[in-house]
This record gives sequence, C-alpha cells and structure tokens, in this order.
Amino acid sequence: MYEKKDKKTAEAKTGLTSLAELGEFGLIDRLTKNVKYYHPETLKGIGDDAAVMDAGDKVILFSTDLLVEGIHFDLTYMPLKHLGYKAAVVNISDIAAMNGIPKQMTFSLAVSSRFSAEALDELYTGVIMACEKYKVDLVGGDTSSNIKGLMISVSILGEAKKEEVCYRSGARSGDLLCVTGDLGSAYIGLLVLEREKSVFQVDPNMQPELTGFDYQIGRQLRPEARTDIRNLFIGTGISPTSMIDISDGLASEILHICKQSGVGCKLFEGKIPMDEHTRELAKEYKIIPSVAALSGGEDYELLFTVKQEDYEKIKDIAGISIIGHMTAPSEGKVMITPDGKSIPITAQGWDGMRIR
Repeated sequence: MYEKKDKKTAEAKTGLTSLAELGEFGLIDRLTKNVKYYHPETLKGIGDDAAVMDAGDKVILFSTDLLVEGIHFDLTYMPLKHLGYKAAVVNISDIAAMNGIPKQMTFSLAVSSRFSAEALDELYTGVIMACEKYKVDLVGGDTSSNIKGLMISVSILGEAKKEEVCYRSGARSGDLLCVTGDLGSAYIGLLVLEREKSVFQVDPNMQPELTGFDYQIGRQLRPEARTDIRNLFIGTGISPTSMIDISDGLASEILHICKQSGVGCKLFEGKIPMDEHTRELAKEYKIIPSVAALSGGEDYELLFTVKQEDYEKIKDIAGISIIGHMTAPSEGKVMITPDGKSIPITAQGWDGMRIR
C-alpha cells in the first residue's frame, strides 16, 4: 500500500524551501540579504516603493514592475487598452508614493503568436493614454517572443527634492495614520468580474451583467495614481513622515511601514473609508466590508503618516481620512473594532508567490 505524501512532507525530505512557504516578501529578503551598494549616489535600494539616487540638489527615483498573464491579469475580462493603461499607472503610483514626480518610462513585453499586431496596438494605446494624462515620457522598452501568453515589464524614473522625498521608514510613535480616497472597491470589482467569467464559461452566449458596478469595475480595470497628493501636501504645508501606495491591501501596507519604521500601530476599523455601495456588495458576497479594504488590494491610494501637530492642517481635507496612529513597537500592530476589541493586523492580501 502506498503512503500519500503531502507537499510539506515532500519538502521536508528534499530539504528545499518552497516559494509559497516563503511568500513574495520573504523571497525578496532571502534573495537580497547579501546585496551591497558600491556607489555613494545610491541613497536607498531595495525595500521601498522606489530606489533613490542622489542627483545633487534632488534625487532620482527608479521603480520597476512585472505583470504576467494568468497571475496579474486575466484577458477574459481585461481589455488590452485598459491593461496598458493600468500597467503604466501602477508604476506611476510607486513614484507618487515617494512624494515624487514621474518623468520617464520604459515598456517591455514578451508576447506569444496568438496576439496580432492590432491587439498590441490596443495595448500601447492604453500606455500612451496614461503617459499623456500623467505627463510621462515613454522613452523605450524591449519586445520578445513568448511561448504562451503575455508578459509585461515596466520601469519608471521620477524625481523629487531631497527634503520632500518620503520613505516607508520615517514614521514615529504618535504619528497619525492617514489614507487617501476609499478602499476595497477594486477587490469587489474583481469579484464581480470573476463571477461573470464563471457564468460565461458555463454559457458563452450569456451577456455579462455589469450594470450598477461601474465604480467597482473601473477601480479594478482602470485605477488612477494619486499624483495629486504631492501638490496637496505643498499647498497645506504638510510633510508626510512615511508613505506607501496600497497595492497589496491596507493591512500589508501598514505592516510594511511598521517594519521599516520600527513602530507599532493602532488602526480603527470604523475609520476605514469605503464607498457605501462597495460595503453593500461586500455583504452580498458574505465578506466583512473591512476585510475587502484590508486584504483586497489594487486600490492604489496612498497610505501615509504625519506628525500629530499637523492634525489641524489635515483633519478637514476632503478625500483624506485619519484611520489610526503609530505606537511604540511593544504595543503591537492592532486593529480596534467598533465594539472596542483589539485584533492583531495580519497580511492576507496579494502575494506574488502564492500557489494558484
């Protein structure tokens, strides 16, 4: 009789570590633990939304992203024009998260023979639309054949004044935790699209029922980068102490700031901003609304901290919510529910190494 071996047993026998066990950020930590920097111009390397290089009275920001069909996007419901736009925007968002100005972009792809030249025209139309909106120069890229599907790599350069660039590591105990816009709608939009995909797979003649979900679907298929927030900071005299964009879910991003800054956090569940229709839809999907915001991801809003003395400057700004504050590390990273319970914050959002 043969013994059925599970995955963990197999890994134990081989002595090898699975990528799923490490997770995306565990893998990054492992691969980069021996990285050294040889040039004094490199002010910040791995571990933030963008690398930072000294350029005299300013800094150059650099970020890159990889998108793989079947992992990061599904062409069943993602129009190629929207995909091009989104691929550009998520990189622009990284520069916004550093309080910088996006400047130049490269766009590379590996594509299989199932795509026509006209299809790639649509993809690039979306890229160019994003570049026009955010005033980014598309300066190059690369193309290659691919055995199956589509893979996209985008790199972006930006700049910031040295005194304005914002890292994940600047938060201090007592700082206010703030977020732009509303959260969770992109995830609910994804659930709606996945639902309609399932219906289509059963009956290809069925027309998708997407009426009434415009906001949620738009947040998923065509997000926007919050490059406007930099000007808001300048206009109000607010200096964020740390910042990150929300790509992997609110919980993951809070934990990134806590880790890089060496602080704890107290998040108030009732303060998390959500669109009311998104709240209703979450309940229909039998999801606690705050879970969609905490773990859903792809909102591309900005999560940031400010000093307590900036409270009067920020408390009445439309579109910005104060959702908590940073604490001493010994106080942990917790969320306070409306009934006063304290729950540890855990990262359950997007993980690029999770088995699918």
